[in-house]
Amino acid sequence: MVVTVNVTIKSNFSSFESDVNITISKYSAFNENADKVIRWASVVILFITMVSLGCTMEISKIKNYLIKPKGVAIAVGAQYGIMPLTAFCFAKLFQLSPMESLSALICGCCPGGNLSNIFALALEGDMNLSIVMTACSTALGLGMMPLLLYLYSQGISNLAEYVPFTNITIAMIMNLVPCGIGILINYRVPQYSKIITQVGLVLLLISCVVIGVLAGVSDGGKIFKVLSHQIIVTAALMPLTGFICGYILSTLFSMNAPCRRTVSMEIVEALILIVLFRCHQRLRPSLKETEEYTAVERAAEETNGPSYSDI
Repeated sequence: MVVTVNVTIKSNFSSFESDVNITISKYSAFNENADKVIRWASVVILFITMVSLGCTMEISKIKNYLIKPKGVAIAVGAQYGIMPLTAFCFAKLFQLSPMESLSALICGCCPGGNLSNIFALALEGDMNLSIVMTACSTALGLGMMPLLLYLYSQGISNLAEYVPFTNITIAMIMNLVPCGIGILINYRVPQYSKIITQVGLVLLLISCVVIGVLAGVSDGGKIFKVLSHQIIVTAALMPLTGFICGYILSTLFSMNAPCRRTVSMEIVEALILIVLFRCHQRLRPSLKETEEYTAVERAAEETNGPSYSDI
């Protein structure tokens, strides 16, 4: 009787264990498939988006920024001067662990990405300047990133392994090639440029929602369980500091408003600024109409005298 009970218990445990293993394997397979879908969808959407951004660019303005690279110099100086120093200071301020400090430092030394181009377009920045800045900072990142990591980490051994040379090169290709296609479209058939830009932005908006849902399902919020509060605060404050410093620098060098917004667009918090800027743009026409009406009314009073309604 005892032997029969033991055998029954063992068989039940083994069946439960096999069910758990099957469930885990199915969940792992779903995560792998979701990651593949997100990865390839991101590449396709990014390519289409960069083509649409290239359709807003003009060859003459690109040449002008290359001949007079004041904006590019400010952006590169902020990217490789202010951001690494900001990451280093926050790592010391919040007493991050060595691995967390190195992670923050790597983020601070990375070149600007394609997200800044999208933010610049949403904030009605100068797209020609934005693309030129991204291309230059990405190319310089191949040399500046390992140099800055070596200087700020005080000579950590095998540091070259942390520098994503392949990813930087791919990012530069993914920036230049589709933008070149968009520039060619704008040069050859400019009548289609606006349509392509609108379609690209709509696809980007839809894909962000879909990819966000897939990422949330596959990740399950594990990233917030793994990261410490200090590193999350550092990740939030670093780009905000870079935005403020970039805007101040471009203002000191007398750049116009679209260029100032473009130089400072290296931040996640730009989503909040985009909403505020769009609200301001919606309200500004009504304010202008009121001011124009008041000016016309005053001019009429000076010419014809006050109206009877005023008397």
